[in-house]
Amino acid sequence: MNQKNNRLKPRTQHNADAAYYVLDYLAHSFPVQLYEPFTDSEGNLCSRPVTRDGQPVESREAVARRDRLIEKLASLPPVPGALDQIIQRFGTDMVAEVTGRSRRIVRKPGAGATADRLAVEGRAISANLAETQAFMDDFKRILIFSDAGGTGRSYHADLTARNQRLRVHYLLEPGWKADAAIQGLGRTNRTNQAQPPLFRPVATDVKAEKRFLSTIARRLDTLGAITRGQRQTGGQGLFRAEDNLESAYARDALRRLYLMIVGGKVEGCPLQTFETSTGLKLVDDTGIKDDLPPITTFLNRLLALTINLQNILFAHFEQILTARIEGAIASGTYDVGLETLRGEQFTVTDRQGIHTHPATGAETTLLTVAQRERNHPVTLDEALEHLVDPRAALLVNERSGRAAVCVPTTSVIDDDGVVERRVRLIRPMEATKVPVAMMGDTHWVETDRETFARIWDTEVAAVPEFTDSTVHIVSGLLLPIWKRLPNESTRVYRLQTDDGERIIGRKVSPAWAANAATTGAASLSADDAFVALTEGRTILELAEGLQLRRARVMGANRIELTGFTDTMRDRLKAYGLFGEIISWKFRLFVPTDASGAAVLTRLLERFPVERIAQREAA
Repeated sequence: MNQKNNRLKPRTQHNADAAYYVLDYLAHSFPVQLYEPFTDSEGNLCSRPVTRDGQPVESREAVARRDRLIEKLASLPPVPGALDQIIQRFGTDMVAEVTGRSRRIVRKPGAGATADRLAVEGRAISANLAETQAFMDDFKRILIFSDAGGTGRSYHADLTARNQRLRVHYLLEPGWKADAAIQGLGRTNRTNQAQPPLFRPVATDVKAEKRFLSTIARRLDTLGAITRGQRQTGGQGLFRAEDNLESAYARDALRRLYLMIVGGKVEGCPLQTFETSTGLKLVDDTGIKDDLPPITTFLNRLLALTINLQNILFAHFEQILTARIEGAIASGTYDVGLETLRGEQFTVTDRQGIHTHPATGAETTLLTVAQRERNHPVTLDEALEHLVDPRAALLVNERSGRAAVCVPTTSVIDDDGVVERRVRLIRPMEATKVPVAMMGDTHWVETDRETFARIWDTEVAAVPEFTDSTVHIVSGLLLPIWKRLPNESTRVYRLQTDDGERIIGRKVSPAWAANAATTGAASLSADDAFVALTEGRTILELAEGLQLRRARVMGANRIELTGFTDTMRDRLKAYGLFGEIISWKFRLFVPTDASGAAVLTRLLERFPVERIAQREAA
């Protein structure tokens, strides 16, 4: 063993030599002390170290196991870092390196039958300049740069450079500093470029590694909010909402996870296992603790767990977080900051002042904007591509005759800790997520490829090239009337009209706009009423006690008419409404397809709108 230690000593000069540290640790810290059992005065069986002449006695079996382990580790090939792996894989003729290294390990080709060998190569101080120029002149296809090359240099597809190909920027190690990450991302995305880069953050399948991406995502959002007053300017949309594991939604999801662990609803991770593995205490003598561990502590402790336990905890955490975010988005309460409305055409069709500040004379204006969007239906080939997943299925609705592709999607966990399996129904112009348990109550059935293709092509052909809609924006001075604005969503939008006018303000529903613009009876066109009802935040009270609102029936959103009497039934069905008996009760609905607006027109001509009410989305 002394000979092994002597061979290790010369390697101490290499501070970064992981092999030395691991083998030296095993040589000096592996337990080889021999112990013997004995019985104490109280009859308890204990153990104690064995000594001879005052010196500890080593266990031959333990020493042999230590030596075998050292020999095995010493015989393993070294694991190079990501930088060395890329250089050794593609070669220095293809890879330009802009880092602070003065030496590197490269692969030298062997001559004849001689195998390739690894050699240490020195790099001059001016190597970074030469490597950058070689990449921009298209002599080298791959560029690797670190913090040393992340400031003051340009690697974008400059119009004056020979290399104007698309830059695919892999973010391998984002680090902890948001400003440094912005500097690195800005090297390949600059002005006077032929095309913008494609950013690809890289992560392994080790779940706890998302903790590092989460930190940089949060700090990029914070940096954008401080420097530009808008969170998206920091990360430039590089990260998703789920990537920030330190948001309010993540904190809420973590508390839900704690409650599930205490309740024994996390399979594979009971409470005792969680507390022993993480060192975090969730309960005390009175029950679950009030001051549960924060999200940052949980993420840090997650790094020390086994891969299997990481996957179990993170899978449940992600499912809860996804459900929270999707619920907030569906209800319109998810705060994504300033959003940009995009479309083929924006035209202001009406302006109406709804408030004037008495001191300054500043006005609040209600703008009616006509929006035209280009439709991009899913083609038949794109729909059939989902069949590469053996769990996908081609469906057709027996009642409506529509087609859809059923593919698996993410599951969510409800408040009771029950996992809700879901599928995604992909249609030509939309995609909805439906619980698996609810699919049996719908009219979707499997069909063959030929029937599916015929129905799908028919639906795609019926999709118009453009969709015209109307949006209402409250712009100008908003703070004095902020409390008067609808509280179902506080999103702020911006858009630019075809005339070059830039508008920023709160988007409101047609129902709110109709009430704000009139002082007498509510005025609302059938088209606007159809849009408002479809969005789900409007209730229309009609003459003779009728009421229209959006209702969710059998997993689908419908426009339901309530308050009708038995004598009205035939007349209402003649207007185009259709009825169903659900739970032994007859209910009437307005079609939600293209004929819905026409049906609503006939209905409102006979039963005009008397009052427009607001409500949360159903």
